[in-house]
Amino acid sequence: MLESEEKNWIIIPLAFVQELKKASSIAAPMVVVSILQYLLQVVSIIMVGHLGELSLSGVAIATSLTNVTGFSLLSGMAGGLETLCGQAYGAEQFQKLGTYTYTAIISLILVCPPVCVLWIFMDKILILLGQDPTISLEACKYSMWLIPALFGGAVLKPLTRYLQSQSLTLPMLFSSIVILSFHIPACWILVYKLKLGSHGAAIAFGSSTWLNVILLSLFTIYSSACEKTRVPFSKDVLLGISEFYRLAIPSAVMVCLKWWSCELLTLLSGLLPNAKLETSVLSICLTISTLHFTVAYGFGAAASTRISNELGAGNPQAARVTVWATMFLSITEGIIVSVTLFFCRYVLGYAYSNEKQVVNYIAVMAPLICLSILMDSLQAVLSEAVTAVHIYGTYI
Repeated sequence: MLESEEKNWIIIPLAFVQELKKASSIAAPMVVVSILQYLLQVVSIIMVGHLGELSLSGVAIATSLTNVTGFSLLSGMAGGLETLCGQAYGAEQFQKLGTYTYTAIISLILVCPPVCVLWIFMDKILILLGQDPTISLEACKYSMWLIPALFGGAVLKPLTRYLQSQSLTLPMLFSSIVILSFHIPACWILVYKLKLGSHGAAIAFGSSTWLNVILLSLFTIYSSACEKTRVPFSKDVLLGISEFYRLAIPSAVMVCLKWWSCELLTLLSGLLPNAKLETSVLSICLTISTLHFTVAYGFGAAASTRISNELGAGNPQAARVTVWATMFLSITEGIIVSVTLFFCRYVLGYAYSNEKQVVNYIAVMAPLICLSILMDSLQAVLSEAVTAVHIYGTYI
């Protein structure tokens, strides 16, 4: 009996260490990919931020509303694909990965037209909500130029999940580096040299999104790594749309509620007396928090992939170890980032604005950002774990 207990004490730490290595090999590239993809939006805000408070506040409101009504919806719905593909890959049902991905792309594209109508009339909606008319008009113009990026995201997000479920993270990493290297000079040229202002930032963001789609599509079409999971388009793709919506909608609700609660604060800040200052500061704070959430999402993506693979292979005990390992990684990273931001709080604002009032205000908000970061580190991993287990139970 004692020997059996001793073996368990040895096996559990060994399994934990091995899972840390496996999760890290997926999480590290996914963290970088998530950060690089989100930096496209951050770069656009930074470029516009130096044009003045009106441009920054207009783009801040537009970014909030487009995230709430469009990009968060696509991200949440694509979360269902993350688990489906991971389980199919773990069960060695390789052909299903391609079919699921086609289904997800079509399903997400079908969601885009209603969202576009909302974006076109954004200024009228914002004015009805009590927002400043000049800020509302600036936000509407920016959101309309983001429409191509919305359709690009409908293709990009399923492609990302398709590769992620097979642990093909390096192609996404290289692609993201290329895209960011393209986006920074393109955004600067369009905003400042061609004098397009905030419109130029939106055009650059859309162009970068579609370039990323092209690069990843070329990889999936021609790479031998995707040979087993690459399938031709068939009627099964269309037949699976209703099933995909049934699984994707709960996933979308879970992601969107968290995202919406944050972005709603930016919209409400436009109702405060000094709307330009309050909107700018809160937008910057939420941008920093969301930027870190992309890191936490990388750990969550690793957790989802590993849990789905193990559940698909019929190894629930290994899936449990994955949860603990990824939580350990995520919390450790969250503590490091929080401490760093707290000690850099007096210079943090200069990355986004030259206005002294804005910089000082951000320094006051920094402790709350740090607390948000710690909570996000926990939430990202746990929500992905719950989604993977829920969809697995529904799927079987």
